[in-house]
This record gives sequence, structure tokens and C-alpha cells, in this order.
Amino acid sequence: MNFFGMYWWQALVLGLVQGLTEFLPVSSSGHLILVRQFMGLNDAASSQFNRLFDIMVHVGTLAAVLIVLYKEVISLFKKPFKRLGMLVVACIPAVIVGFACGDFIDGYFSDATYLCFFFLFTAVIMLVSEIVAKRNKNPKELGWGGAVAMGVMQGVGVFPGVSRSGSTIFGGTLAGTDSKKVATFSFLMSIPIILGALFLDTIKIAKAGALADIDWFNVTVGALSAFAAGYFAVRVMLKLIAKANYKWFSVYLLAVSVFSFVYYFIPSVI
Repeated sequence: MNFFGMYWWQALVLGLVQGLTEFLPVSSSGHLILVRQFMGLNDAASSQFNRLFDIMVHVGTLAAVLIVLYKEVISLFKKPFKRLGMLVVACIPAVIVGFACGDFIDGYFSDATYLCFFFLFTAVIMLVSEIVAKRNKNPKELGWGGAVAMGVMQGVGVFPGVSRSGSTIFGGTLAGTDSKKVATFSFLMSIPIILGALFLDTIKIAKAGALADIDWFNVTVGALSAFAAGYFAVRVMLKLIAKANYKWFSVYLLAVSVFSFVYYFIPSVI
């Protein structure tokens, strides 16, 4: 057990949850909040550690993306750099939302009662994504319009319970882009966002003087388990997205939404 009361097996479980849900359109942040709630790890005293832990397990999944999509990553830096430019443009909305509404968004990470509504939102957009993708008989290559649409939706996906990958898939699908191209670009979009969050949150935690209290053993356990699970999930998701099979994620998210609503609201009513 560390200063914040987390056992190594809890770090392992949280890492696995992050790795499995980061690339599936079900919201890894929302699932981490729920699982931590059941483990009793959402108290205010551990908020700084939870924030850094979340970022580090995201780094674990980032490593999985870099390995699986290394050819795509390398291609970003080849002339004429069009895809790199689209990636930069696609990340701008999330950066703007993060800086402009950071404190507002953080409030939702500490108040999990709203998770059910965000899960429900993701369930709806994934169902719509499948309907639109299946009706699109002539999908097109990813262009600037699709990149902008995915970027705008990534800005929406900063809320816990709203899947980042699900939101970007929704944006790209509405733009008429080929499902596999959407999936690949969505995963690439996670790279600068995770790196930016790691940099900014590390600075915040350092300024708060909390780095000395971090149990880096548990953080490492979580990151490694997230990497292993993420490597498996990204390969599975690439195959599923190519076929635009999203409805089962909608069914799952609807169930999680109902469960979250009952868990957080019914006891207070009773």
C-alpha cells in the first residue's frame, strides 16, 4: 500500500481497464472513475495521484499505438506532410477546450453523478455512426473536412464518459470518410493529446508539491498493464471499425449508463 492507499493489484486492474477501454468507444476516463469508486480510491486526498496515474496509464496505451501503427506514424513526417498538417489541425479544438474550460471539465472528473448522461451520449453517437457508415456506399479518403470534423468531436470527448475515440469516429463518419481511415487517424490523434496532457498535468502536480508523494511502483504497474491491454485492444478495434460494428458498444454503454444512474441517483432518492 502507498501513501494514497492503493495496492499493486488495484493499479494492475486500473491499468487493464484503461488499456482495454482507451481504443474501444466506451470512454476510458469514465470507466476509470467507476472502477476507482468501487475500490474506494476517489477521495480528495488522492486526487493528485489519480490524475497523474490516469495520464501515465494513457502513456502505456500511447506506447501500444506507436508500436501497432508505427508505419502510419513514420508516414506523418514524409513530404508533403499533408497528414501531419491535418493531425495538427484536428488537435486544435481539444487544446482550445482544454485551456478555456479546464477547471469546468475537472469538476466533472470529481463529480461522477453525471457519468450516466455522458455514457448515454456516447451510446447514441455510436449507434448513429453505425447507421451512417452502413448507408455510405461510397466512403472517401480522409481529407481536411474529415480531419476538422474529427477534431471538433475530439474537443467534445474531453468529458469523462464521453469516449474520445467514439467522438472522433462519429465526426469522421458523418464526414463520409472510410471507416478504417477514420480509425487509424483517430488513434493517431491520441498521440499529441496524451503527450500534451502528460506535460501539463506533471507541471501542475509538481507545482502542488505532490510528486514526492507519488508511488512510482504502482504507477509503473498501471502503465505496463495498460500497454499490454492497449496493444490487444487497438488491434481488435481496427478490425471492428473496418466493418463499422458499433451497435454492440451502444448496447453496452446504455447498460453502463443505466447502472451509473441507479448507483449514483437511486440511493440518494431512497
